[in-house]
Amino acid sequence: MGAVKAIGLMSGTSLDGVDVALIETDGERIAGFGPTGYRPYTDTEQALLRQALQEGAALTDRTARPGVLAQADAFVTRVHAETVEAFLATEHIDKAGIAVIGFHGQTVLHKPAARLTVQLGDGAPLARRLDMTVVHDFRAADVAAGGQGAPLVPAFHQALARDLKRPHPIAVLNVGGVANVTFVDGGDPIACDTGPGNALIDDFMRARTGAPLDRDGDQAARGRVDEAFVARVLEAGFFAQPCPKSLDRNAFAFTNIGLPDFSIADGAATLSALTAAAVARVVPHLPAAPRGWIVAGGGARNPTLMRMLAERLRPATVETADAVGWSSQAIEAQAFAYLAVRTLNGLPITFPATTGVKQPLPGGVLVRPRS
Repeated sequence: MGAVKAIGLMSGTSLDGVDVALIETDGERIAGFGPTGYRPYTDTEQALLRQALQEGAALTDRTARPGVLAQADAFVTRVHAETVEAFLATEHIDKAGIAVIGFHGQTVLHKPAARLTVQLGDGAPLARRLDMTVVHDFRAADVAAGGQGAPLVPAFHQALARDLKRPHPIAVLNVGGVANVTFVDGGDPIACDTGPGNALIDDFMRARTGAPLDRDGDQAARGRVDEAFVARVLEAGFFAQPCPKSLDRNAFAFTNIGLPDFSIADGAATLSALTAAAVARVVPHLPAAPRGWIVAGGGARNPTLMRMLAERLRPATVETADAVGWSSQAIEAQAFAYLAVRTLNGLPITFPATTGVKQPLPGGVLVRPRS
């Protein structure tokens, strides 16, 4: 199959909203980038998803939707449908020209050791409502085969970075609720979650101030980093494990890592430093030290975090995805459009060095609108 147009959707662990993006690809090379969009969640909607996260922690059956999870599941499906409809209308896109939609859904539980990963949102009613082909449930096949089920974006990172005019090896770092890295140096990508991303900082700020995040890293910029605390958290076994490895969003919740009674500024600074230090901690697990780091996701919009990353990753360069011509905001939505096309074409989306699965593995569930 030649290059086709695909739409990707992503609602990440930061719980801020739905990103939507259009790309043109054959599942190998990226032929072109289309428009992007964003639908923020309201405070009420975020509260629903946070409650679903809490209740999702008790799930043992990935298909079960007890209590608030049923309400959240229906909401996630509906809001993604509305996001696509608004995107098509705003950008004057004929849906007949779109080959597939990549629908990640909302992760509420990720425990690969128990072969359990749960994403809210149902691809079948989404396909029917939109009358479009949908690929969803991207992680399940990998987890069932003994893989980590995350990160899923490395194949797309590699496609982006392969032809980038920067000294290689390159590390592509996505800082969402959880941070993950892809090492690109010519062969198959090597990837893993590095540790907490924005989730710790966001949860701390919400608990202490009611604000959803430390906007522009303003509080962290004024605070003092407790390096002893950072070092203590980094003693956790996760950080000593080689790639590939993955994390549940709440694995390092600030409520269970013994966070001292910091001031708001010192807490934001220390948790931001922890995110940066966890990224630096992964470097010895990579085949070589990256010469350049490209940062995407919400963390790329935080100047204080970017400064901390630059300090801890020296002498490598650190720049944002926007600075190299990519989209920091929409990169994950673009990735799921790319992965959906790979699924259409029967290509693998996970690899031994990205999720630990034994062999390259296709993934995603394909739903036709009339099926």
